[in-house]
Amino acid sequence: MRPRFLLLICALLCEPAELLPRLVLIARPSKSIEGSSVTLTCKTHLLLQTSHAQLQFCFFRDGQTLGSEWSSSPELQIPTVWKEDSGFYWCEMKIAEHRITKRSLMSPIRWQRIPVSDVSLETQPPGGWVMRGEKLVLICSVAKGTGNITFFWYRGSLGFNLETKTQPSLTANFEVVPVTESDADQYYCAADNGYGPSLSGLVDITVRIPVSRPVFTLRAPRAQAVVGDVVELHCEALRGSPPILYQFYHEDVTLGNISTPSGGGASFNLSLTEEHSGDYSCAADNGQGAQRSEVVTLNFTVPAGHRSEHLTSGVIQGLLSSVGPIAAVLLFCYWLKRKIERCSTRDPHRSPSSPEPQESNYVNSPDPVQLQPVYENVNVVCGDDVYSLVYHVQQERESGAVKHMRTQVENKVSADIYSRLRKANIADVDYDDTM
Repeated sequence: MRPRFLLLICALLCEPAELLPRLVLIARPSKSIEGSSVTLTCKTHLLLQTSHAQLQFCFFRDGQTLGSEWSSSPELQIPTVWKEDSGFYWCEMKIAEHRITKRSLMSPIRWQRIPVSDVSLETQPPGGWVMRGEKLVLICSVAKGTGNITFFWYRGSLGFNLETKTQPSLTANFEVVPVTESDADQYYCAADNGYGPSLSGLVDITVRIPVSRPVFTLRAPRAQAVVGDVVELHCEALRGSPPILYQFYHEDVTLGNISTPSGGGASFNLSLTEEHSGDYSCAADNGQGAQRSEVVTLNFTVPAGHRSEHLTSGVIQGLLSSVGPIAAVLLFCYWLKRKIERCSTRDPHRSPSSPEPQESNYVNSPDPVQLQPVYENVNVVCGDDVYSLVYHVQQERESGAVKHMRTQVENKVSADIYSRLRKANIADVDYDDTM
C-alpha cells in the first residue's frame, strides 16, 4: 500500500495539473427555495487526506470567495440563501505542499422565490374600533412569500400612501399615534417581493369618542306643574359616538332606558302623581364609560280636589278599620241593657229610675240658660250578678233666684229618693243565703 501511494505522489509531481481527476460541484438540495439552507460539496476521486499529503478546498460565486478562503473540508454550509444569491458557482482543490490546484466547472445555480399571496390587513385594537387619543396599529401580513417583501399602507379609496417598509418577514406594522377623529377612514395594504404587488381588503376604522356629561332638562306644560300633568324628561350628550344608551332616574331609582342608534338626545314622558316629587337625573353611556347629569328637583302643586279625595279616602279607611271594635261595644251595651230590663221585670223594687231631662221654662230670666252634665251611678242586682249603669243628663244652669227655689225642691226630692234607696237596700238581703 505504501509503495502505491508513493507512486501516486510521484505522478502528481511529475505530471501537469490537467492530469489530476476533475472536480464536480454539487448543491443539495438541488432545487432550493430562498430562505432555506444549502450545502455545497466539491467532489473528487482522489484519496482526500493522508498523513503525507493535505488537500484543501475553496468555493466561489461569480468570482468571489465564499466563507474562508481554503479549508480541509470538501463541503460548505450556507445557512440561508436568497434569490439575490443566485449566480455561477465552482470550487477548487489544491495540494498545499506543492501548490498544485484543480478547478471544477462553473455551475449556474438559481434560488427559487415564492411570490407573496393572501395579503391581509388587521388592526389593534381588533374590530376597527379605537378610542380617540389611543394607538392604532395596522398589521399587514402575507400567508406565503419569500425574500425581502416590501409592504405599503394606504388610506382612503384614492390610495394615499402612508408608509412603505421592506424587510425579510411575512408581517409588518404601521402605527397611528395618537388617534384623532380625522383618522376615521378606510385603510388597506399591499405586499411585493418582485412579482408585483398583491393587495389586501379594505378595513373600516371607526374612532370612538366617549360621551360627554349629559344635559338633563324637565319640560312641563305650565310654569307650575300640578298632579296629572305630563312632563317630558330630556337627556342629551352633546359629544359621543353612537349608539348611546340613556337612563332616567328618580331618587336614584331607574324610570326607563332609551337607546339612540344614531346619536342625539332621548326623551321620557312621565304623568305626575303625588309620589313623583323629588330629584331627577339621567346618565349616558356608549360603552366607553357612563356619564351622569346634574340633579334637577321637581316640585309641583297638588289641587284641593286631590287633597279632599285623599282625606276622604283616609277617613273612610279609618272608619272601616274601627267598625269592628265599635260594633262589639254596641252589642255589649245592648246586651247589658236587655239584661237590666229583664232583672227589673222580675224585681220591680230594684229597678232604678231613669232620670229624664225636664224642660225648664224661665220667664223674665235675665241670665241665659246653660246646660250642665249630671252623672248618676245606680247598681242593679240580678241574681248573683251586679250591674252598674251610668246615666248622663244635661242639666240647665239657672240664674240665682231660680236656683234658690229649685234647691229647696231638690232637697225634698233627694230625701225622698234616699229613703227609698235605703228601703231597697234592706230588701236586697237574701236571708236564705245567710242561713
